Amino acid sequence: MKLATMKSSSSSHHLTARPVPQRTCLACRSVKAKRELVRLVRNSEGCIEIDATGKKEGRGAYICPDLACWEKALKGRQLERSLRCSLTPADRAGLMEKAEDLIKGVD
Repeated sequence: MKLATMKSSSSSHHLTARPVPQRTCLACRSVKAKRELVRLVRNSEGCIEIDATGKKEGRGAYICPDLACWEKALKGRQLERSLRCSLTPADRAGLMEKAEDLIKGVD
């Protein structure tokens, strides 16, 4: 008498790669992996800060780690529109200074 062999469904389990989250740069509109971009977040108090972890609560926007993209986003109203807030000249200067430090650290 022959024994029938049954295939286990667990043995045919295929490993699939997880999709990489994609985000769009606010300034240059290029789509990149989320980890390649810098996230800015507006928290519940209305302060805008750089989110290094990518997990802070609040409304977020992404910018390339490129000085030209930061200048463009801070010069125009793209960042204000995206984060639904208004920036003072001091806010813009502070963010630009932090961006320059961040970009120098990346290079």
